[in-house]
Amino acid sequence: MPPQKQTKRKYDSSRRKAQALETHQQILVSAENLFINKGYSGTSIEAIAQKASVAPETIYATFKNKKTILSKLIKTSILGDDDNPVPVMLREQIREVAQETNQKRQIQMFAKRIHLLMSHVAQLLEVMKSASKTESEIKRLSKKYIDGRFQGMGFFIDCVMANGNLRKNLDKLTATETVWLLTSAEVYNLLIVERGWSGEEYETWLSQTLTDFLLP
Repeated sequence: MPPQKQTKRKYDSSRRKAQALETHQQILVSAENLFINKGYSGTSIEAIAQKASVAPETIYATFKNKKTILSKLIKTSILGDDDNPVPVMLREQIREVAQETNQKRQIQMFAKRIHLLMSHVAQLLEVMKSASKTESEIKRLSKKYIDGRFQGMGFFIDCVMANGNLRKNLDKLTATETVWLLTSAEVYNLLIVERGWSGEEYETWLSQTLTDFLLP
């Protein structure tokens, strides 16, 4: 009998952990949807609870407040939880580009991956930018992202320069700053959301613009 009770306790514990994880994820997904569609200031804990089909008390017990929810979303989707200065969302893109030896193909690959990336996180980045005006913790995370993304663009330029020269009179800093600007969520949202571009149009534009600007 004792072994059976022990097995049952382990099963109950595992089931509770699985349920807690599912609820945790459900809250995050619901909050992200509301943040994007209603804005950070326009989203309440009660609205998140209703969309996630949980009690507001569950959210308070799990996250304490909506600032913590947004922080978790930013760390999970954008920054990562480690000390690497380059945002987690950029690391794989840059790693793959570094393995390519043709500069034009590097830029094409990079543009494709930036498009895929921004299609998933551009709107959340806008939420982060808006919330950073009133939340000091979000402002800190936003600065970390901005600085890390700039460093990531510098790594990308290093990868391109490893396979040949940049355009005449173009230095690494100017190249990095320009790529950093062109690949921003702000530019993506202006073209896709405001101007109604398709993802394919954005990707083609970014690839051609970077090629014309960077290469001889």
